[in-house]
Amino acid sequence: MRERVIVIEHEAEAGLGFFKGWLEDAGAGCEVVRPYKGDAVPDSADGGLLVLGGEASAWDDEGYGWLPATRALLARAVEEGVPTLGICLGAQLMTIACGGTVERGAAGLEIGACAVEPLPEAADDLLFSALPTSSPYRAVQYHYDAMTELPPGAVRLATGGQYPNQAYRLGERAWAVQFHPEATAGIFISWTSGSRLAPDRIDELNTQVKDAEPELVETWRPLAEAFAAAVRERHAGSSPERAPNMP
Repeated sequence: MRERVIVIEHEAEAGLGFFKGWLEDAGAGCEVVRPYKGDAVPDSADGGLLVLGGEASAWDDEGYGWLPATRALLARAVEEGVPTLGICLGAQLMTIACGGTVERGAAGLEIGACAVEPLPEAADDLLFSALPTSSPYRAVQYHYDAMTELPPGAVRLATGGQYPNQAYRLGERAWAVQFHPEATAGIFISWTSGSRLAPDRIDELNTQVKDAEPELVETWRPLAEAFAAAVRERHAGSSPERAPNMP
């Protein structure tokens, strides 16, 4: 039986991407909640919680009426030790929900296949220790807003040249990543097709991400698998297994 992960999807163009197959193959099924289509955000996500990205700003409650309920769900999941992963907007929502700050990024749009540098704390992390040993990694980026102050108690796991707060962990089982480990080249191309960037710049970025896709799969599939393992082990009532290359 697959353990169930509640997935909050904010828009059709920002779906599970690679993560759908990666999580299912690793034994974690997904129940996708689409509040932009009228689905109610649940009060709890006992098995696991994954909050995806989207074009909303994490504080835009008037434009996206389900954001307060999503922040409340994230705060409860973190408090209860539910395996939780926030991606881009999801990470920013978790940051605000748990006492941090998100603002319009002073360094402007971060976009493309960008370098992400793990910090020493990543070596002992359940998810990040599962990544390949070579770094920095590349990850898909597309965001204007930034996590400028992390929540109290957050352990920063990765940084970047344009924005320093690229990933962190709260407690033992909650993670926030500013980048998009789930994004396929097709998803990224759908984002740039609606942008105001110059056509030559769009072509350059699309080619960059398409060429990087094999590397992206090699890098981020282990993270998804480690998250699925945390979900399975919560249901089994045991402590999360340490990744194979963790000391």
